[in-house]
Amino acid sequence: MEAQSYYQQFERNVRIVLDALAAGLDLRTTALETSLPLEVYVLCEVLNQGAGEQFQLTATGVARLAEFQQQFMRHEDQTLAAMQRILADKRGIMRTPEGRVLTKEMLIRRLEFFNEAARQVNVMRTQQALGSPRQHVVA
Repeated sequence: MEAQSYYQQFERNVRIVLDALAAGLDLRTTALETSLPLEVYVLCEVLNQGAGEQFQLTATGVARLAEFQQQFMRHEDQTLAAMQRILADKRGIMRTPEGRVLTKEMLIRRLEFFNEAARQVNVMRTQQALGSPRQHVVA
């Protein structure tokens, strides 16, 4: 199951992105600068609504990821169990501004996002290590 694979790699993927940011990787020229904070926010909403977790973000921008990780690490076992419950629930629904959606589907999309973000960050770090010129992404 692909979702299970994303779940198993979630912590690693978050750590990869945070390590890259700590090493000075510049996300300003990428879509990650905008999408990362939004995806962290949505992930917190999914966990809060779908499993009763208590994630509260006050940071803005990519700093949200570090704030999320700190809260995640404090309640790691409970959060991982909550993710498992959401993934196992085929009928859980949550309200969004767009309407009702499956909570499981929302979580899977966030897990996929972090998998792709980690992959993208690894590519950017490799390019940086090889001395490649900065890439300017046009969205």
